[in-house]
Amino acid sequence: MSFWGQLGFQDSYSGLSSELTFFHDHAMFVLVLVSSFVGYMMVCLLKSSLSSRFIMEAQALEAAWTVVPGLLLLILAIPSVRLLYLLDEVGGPMVSVKAIGHQWYWEYEYGDSGNVVSFDSYMINGLEVSEGGYRLLEVDNRCVLPYGVGSRILVSSADVIHAWALPSLSVKADAIPGRINQLGVHLTSSGVMYGQCSEICGVNHSFMPISVESVSPEVFCYWLMG
Repeated sequence: MSFWGQLGFQDSYSGLSSELTFFHDHAMFVLVLVSSFVGYMMVCLLKSSLSSRFIMEAQALEAAWTVVPGLLLLILAIPSVRLLYLLDEVGGPMVSVKAIGHQWYWEYEYGDSGNVVSFDSYMINGLEVSEGGYRLLEVDNRCVLPYGVGSRILVSSADVIHAWALPSLSVKADAIPGRINQLGVHLTSSGVMYGQCSEICGVNHSFMPISVESVSPEVFCYWLMG
């Protein structure tokens, strides 16, 4: 959950989200290193009275400023490509949930054609939010997922384009009418996560929050059957 004045990421509830946070720190380290070096060289050149007007070529220098940036890009590319493949990895999910966007609420559906549990998730009016709740983020029915097992979220829409986004899981998928996009998540701990529709979908776009509760597999089975 985010808080006032926060500059970093939200707490991670999945291994993939932790990996993305680590990659961000890795990329920022390279960025700060390069920026510091460039700034230092600019200051040195501006303060230096030396000039090199008669140097026609410098093979070693040209090789250095070609090879070094290439190595830095490689340092960023290797973990980036790995994460790109992990983002599309769904594996063998134990739970599948359909998240269907409507103007302006979410519909969740569990199970197959033989045994389906479905419900709508509307935002709670700000005046009705209980103490300790979050204005414009609390819903009447949360999406419940078990931690410790793989889950798959199938995202679609019944009217216009929406987007199902959850920062604590570092996932986002467009909800497009007539098309199904899938997200693979593997929750690592219990808790409540909040997100919002991340695609302009009409006048009440700001009022269709997403709330996901992570529980143990036993509690999830009891909730699903009860």
